[in-house]
Amino acid sequence: MAALAPARRITPPPIVGAALLVAGVLAIVVAAKLAGAPAVKDVPAPVVAERELRFEDRADGAVVVVDVQRPERSQVLAAGTGTDGFLRATLRTLARERHRQGIGAAPPFRLSALADGRLILEDPSTHRRVDLEAFGPTNAQRFARLLDVPPATRP
Repeated sequence: MAALAPARRITPPPIVGAALLVAGVLAIVVAAKLAGAPAVKDVPAPVVAERELRFEDRADGAVVVVDVQRPERSQVLAAGTGTDGFLRATLRTLARERHRQGIGAAPPFRLSALADGRLILEDPSTHRRVDLEAFGPTNAQRFARLLDVPPATRP
């Protein structure tokens, strides 16, 4: 009896095409690096308004927004208002990160309006930043009111 010849494996064309595509992209990236192509950097827009804020929960469910530099500008966000849900959820997320790192509620957050219309909420103690415009103009508007400046319109 004659031994059967092993069956030849044929690689499907889509797999070969995908492998060639990946190899091509890698070759382009390596060539760009070797040629000294500069990395793309996001240059931040200048800050046009900024406040350092502390958010304190009250027993009745309201949130007190305390301006660290000017406490007389503090505001109270009443409990149960539907307009502050995004604000409260954003703050809970940042507070959870502080709790995870063992940081208390004392350090203020920084709310900044940039010249390009973006609003940024950052926590200097954890180095977390939230680009509030990414969540839509309605949600960003609530934070813009805390700055007392209207959000800029994008060009």
